[in-house]
Amino acid sequence: MTQVKICGIADPVCFDVVVEEGADYVGFVFFPPSPRAIDPARAAALSARAVGGPRRVGLFVDPDDGLIASVLAQVKLDALQLHNCTVARIAAIRVRFGVPVWRAVGVAVAADLPTEGHGDLLMLDAKAPKGATRPGGNAAVFDWTVLAGWKAPGRWMLAGGLTAENVRDAIAATGAPIVDVSSGVESASGVKDPALIRAFIRAAKAA
Repeated sequence: MTQVKICGIADPVCFDVVVEEGADYVGFVFFPPSPRAIDPARAAALSARAVGGPRRVGLFVDPDDGLIASVLAQVKLDALQLHNCTVARIAAIRVRFGVPVWRAVGVAVAADLPTEGHGDLLMLDAKAPKGATRPGGNAAVFDWTVLAGWKAPGRWMLAGGLTAENVRDAIAATGAPIVDVSSGVESASGVKDPALIRAFIRAAKAA
């Protein structure tokens, strides 16, 4: 069964829905420019609402060690999702903090696809459009056909413009073992919708 990650959770109602519907991962965004950003104390309070359940993932964009250390001091994370980081930086963060790291890669064409794994999981996201203020959560879908013939170098996840309406097609087209959604379960930018979260998880799990 396909695993599911709901990213950008910042309120208790939606966190509870993610838990109730059996999502595998819940993501907290520690990147202030994002409309989904959350502070570590609030993320810790949300996480404390459920013992076990989805694994907690922290999203960071080119973070310094101080930021990561500050977050980890307040909320336990099962993985660090890193955007706009070099391979060397990802390796250094993994060694320093001893937490699994996920490398997010923007994809537009086949040449963007990694051929070697760096970190514990690769997230394939749509490449941010020109002028975007953040690397993900832009509701953009990339051409899934570029994955034809690609041999994943390790565990991987599909993101980028997924919704309850297209996630089954995405899984069928790519064979993605894990799917990630953020803007696709929102009623407005940064505003998660419990009904859309339920629909997405159920559609992905049924695919």
